[in-house]
Amino acid sequence: MSTGYAGGLQGTPLERYTKFWQKDLAHEGEADSKYRLDKYTDVVNGYYDGATALTEYGWAQSFHFSRFYKGEAFAASLARQEHYLAAHMGLRPGMRVLDVGCGVGAPAREIARFSDVQIVGLNINEFQLGRARRYTEEAGLSDQITFVKGDYMKLSEQFGENCFDAVYGIEATIHAPTWEGVYGEIFKVLKPGGVFGVYEWCMTDAWDPSIPSHRELAHRIEIGSGIPELRPMKLARQAMKNVGFQIDHEEDLADRPDDIPWYYPLEGDISKAQTAWDYFTVWRMSWSGKLVTHTAVRCMELFGLLPKGTWEVGESLKVAGDALVEAGQAKLFTPMFFMIGHKPALAN
Repeated sequence: MSTGYAGGLQGTPLERYTKFWQKDLAHEGEADSKYRLDKYTDVVNGYYDGATALTEYGWAQSFHFSRFYKGEAFAASLARQEHYLAAHMGLRPGMRVLDVGCGVGAPAREIARFSDVQIVGLNINEFQLGRARRYTEEAGLSDQITFVKGDYMKLSEQFGENCFDAVYGIEATIHAPTWEGVYGEIFKVLKPGGVFGVYEWCMTDAWDPSIPSHRELAHRIEIGSGIPELRPMKLARQAMKNVGFQIDHEEDLADRPDDIPWYYPLEGDISKAQTAWDYFTVWRMSWSGKLVTHTAVRCMELFGLLPKGTWEVGESLKVAGDALVEAGQAKLFTPMFFMIGHKPALAN
């Protein structure tokens, strides 16, 4: 285990971020994962302090993956993924909805327009919250969406119980130290009969942590995604049941026989771009696009235009991008294990 742990990691959360993992990911052990889980708020804040602006530039304001149809624009696929969740949850006008891990608010803005609901976006990262509020005001949706700082492991302390008609999480609850912890808090704040919808990051049933290459692959995704610990799909399903949810629907959407895989933009192959505008999005993930971006980030950090630690987080994003493609091709990982559950109407 890194000797830095004993005396505590030094510097800002952003500067400390990559030190939560061993330099050689093949040497990661249970003690390393436990330390990250204990310090999950530091891990998440350090990551998003550095990764937010980079992800907005390299991906979109919606920090999630999506399925693709032939000829479908990248932005349209992201919106459709959000609409799909809202439709399956049965969101409708007048409902009070909580977005746990709201990022910079793009899914909340899209779902607010699509379903005409009132949304509270929760985020532990102050940097993202500032951007979420600004973008939402610019979109003219501040009367429909509000953002609050908070920890989704303490929802009932912040909001009280039985106060939301619906709660959703889009590729966000994997940052929690335990699924039972975050799902249990969501269960508490939902009104009886309320619905919870989630896209979850999971290792699939084909993943075997006893195989060193599988274990290292998971750690490569973790370090470039701000995730203290990746867990298998079966634990997510069981966690929903353990806290009291009745599961209405579950499916690994990444396992659909789509002609265009969810990870295609990360491959950086511009010949696969679905629209003319998407050439630029895909190019940014190519070797030349990464070289330009990360050289620029390095220079901007050296001249004080970006906070110290941004370049290192950017390098970890490259590690994760390659690992996500590899894991997706091997069917060892999914970013869209989709579950819809409800709180029984007579829940205690």
